[in-house]
Amino acid sequence: MAGIFYDKRYVATPLVAPDFAALANAFGIRGERITSRADVLPTIRSARESKESMLIDFRVEQEDSVYPDGAAGASLHEMIRRPDNPLVETSTEP
Repeated sequence: MAGIFYDKRYVATPLVAPDFAALANAFGIRGERITSRADVLPTIRSARESKESMLIDFRVEQEDSVYPDGAAGASLHEMIRRPDNPLVETSTEP
């Protein structure tokens, strides 16, 4: 949400490694990488129904809104929750 609070001045480094899903699988934990919105609900549903541990690596676009969120230095009661009418998404996916 750097676009909302910091005029698109990003403070994080894009992670390209490690492959967290592959790492989880290497240790015997089911790992899944989500790169498409269409895969979010089915993967979460599968994880909730599973009796085994599962790591889900969600890949989001730099400009996507991830909730809940809060401004630096804000109190927990000031957090921003998902709006009833979500902001226009930047993704080309539905």
